[in-house]
Amino acid sequence: MISQSKKRNQQRQPLSHLTHKTKIQHFHAMWLSDVHLGSIDCKAEFLLHFLNHSQCDYLYLVGDIVDVWALKKRVYWPDSHDKVIKKILELAANGTQVIYIPGNHDEAFKAYADSHFRGVTLAKQHIHESINGKRFLMLHGDQFDSQVCVSRVYAKLGDHLYDVLLWLNRQLHSVRSSLGYPYWSLASYIKLRVNKAQQAINQYRDAVLRYAAKKQVDMVICGHIHQPELSQHTLNQHHLIYANDGDWVENCTLIAETHDGNVQLLKWNEQTLQAETVTSIELSHLHETPIAPQKQHVA
Repeated sequence: MISQSKKRNQQRQPLSHLTHKTKIQHFHAMWLSDVHLGSIDCKAEFLLHFLNHSQCDYLYLVGDIVDVWALKKRVYWPDSHDKVIKKILELAANGTQVIYIPGNHDEAFKAYADSHFRGVTLAKQHIHESINGKRFLMLHGDQFDSQVCVSRVYAKLGDHLYDVLLWLNRQLHSVRSSLGYPYWSLASYIKLRVNKAQQAINQYRDAVLRYAAKKQVDMVICGHIHQPELSQHTLNQHHLIYANDGDWVENCTLIAETHDGNVQLLKWNEQTLQAETVTSIELSHLHETPIAPQKQHVA
């Protein structure tokens, strides 16, 4: 059990400015992944504020929403994590179609694929049809680990090293918060500058795109590697959009489809209390000359 004093130190202090009135953001569909509820590094307060000030017709949860791995090591479930779950169920009860695709940290839920719970549908994969009639394939992406030369042993080792990075992230965030600075991800900054990490990210993207091309879809949406991206590609003369949700541990990002039919990579801004556009693609221009992929520094 976690002592009360230790628990108070681990939980982030409520953000006083989150009570300020914020306008509602409207989307046709939203994709969230790698929230990692149950982990001390989850930015549940930020996500809760975003969900409380956004509306959508479709909400897709693309894996690692609950971090069962972390909960097995230590029970950590503060009120903000509980409120995120309750908010998602509230959205489902009020007409938002919610589909949950489990990842590797919540793989225990994969056994319940094709079942329903309080308005939430569980699935292994799903295809969303956009307003413009485009087909979006969504999957978590852990099934491509072997193609990125990541064995289960190395995945576990990487997980431990990542935990160290996140610990450093917490210490820096604590100092920055005490000085009045907004959240900034040291972990993401470091990953973008490590060649081996970049190679793995590129190999992962290529594996996802090859799979999506075989499925003959227009866009593939995934998560898993905590590296947000929205980019256009051509594979065997097939035009594809690659979208990675990012996460709510380092980056606080998501993918959204607007009511105009555009696809956006959004990042939640602690200072403006809005999800702000990092990259946007007009689906009507999908079959034009694709944009070369660019590193997207959203940390």
